[in-house]
Amino acid sequence: MSRGRLYFALQALGGAVWWITVATVPGIRTLTLGSLDPVALAAVDVPLFVVASAIAASSASALGRAAAIVATSWTAVVLAALAVWATVTGEAGWGVLVMTAATVGSGLALALVLLGRVPTEWLTSGPLRFRTADPGAATSRHVVATTVQIVVFWGLFLGVFPVVIAAAEHRWRLHPALPEPVVVTLLVIGLVVLALASALGIASAAAMSTKGAGTPLPSASANRLVVAGPYRSVRNPMALAGITQGVAVGLLLGSWMVVVYALAGSIVWNCVVRPLEEADLEVRFGDDFRRYAARVRCWVPRWPIAASVGGVPVAVSSSTR
Repeated sequence: MSRGRLYFALQALGGAVWWITVATVPGIRTLTLGSLDPVALAAVDVPLFVVASAIAASSASALGRAAAIVATSWTAVVLAALAVWATVTGEAGWGVLVMTAATVGSGLALALVLLGRVPTEWLTSGPLRFRTADPGAATSRHVVATTVQIVVFWGLFLGVFPVVIAAAEHRWRLHPALPEPVVVTLLVIGLVVLALASALGIASAAAMSTKGAGTPLPSASANRLVVAGPYRSVRNPMALAGITQGVAVGLLLGSWMVVVYALAGSIVWNCVVRPLEEADLEVRFGDDFRRYAARVRCWVPRWPIAASVGGVPVAVSSSTR
């Protein structure tokens, strides 16, 4: 059985167990469905989620692939509907979280069933495909472009998204009541960590734009590979800074869901984006990058190495962020 079909088998089993629990444990029914009618929902969900997942798991034929599409599509529809319901009523918040996990899992499993793999390269296609910045542009132009990118990305990923997530956490009644001293402590720690992580991010961006002749975006990446600034100590200082910033924002907001959001982002970046970027670096910079990667760890900083690779000074690339 392929990994995709195995996931659908586990999903069918989990769905069946969940419906049995809903029918027998009032507390679980309240946490995941609120005041929604479980009988009416089961009449639709059991065939489209549980049975369809079971068929997707048991058959590698066209019928199994069609069932996988049905189960995945229905899971996404249920997630959207539950999110609206929870936002309007303040009920079923845990149901939204469960269906979020199921939707992500179903989507990945569907890719495995239909394609035999997860097409991560799609993330770097179209406007996000790997391209170097204009090598003839002035350094000031790269600095300005990098500054704009930082403002936009920090505003979205460290501002808008966390605020929306924290608001949903409160609205969906998933926010624990914390004692005042704990809230103050988290606020202080969050401020300190955010300041330090932001300094690391700015230093990394400055090294990239001034010495690498490019920006953090893969679509306008640096032209040269350099071991300078934070890149002397760790290969991915901008990613490390961004994840730490996300956790710090979660502490500031007192939101465990924002912390999970930041950590989930780190998994996506490490497992999906980083391999693509490092493959691009290896193609463009060859042995210089391989020697650099062998000497500098991916996530855990170490004592700075000399700012050269193979005895030749080099500039930092966006793909090492």
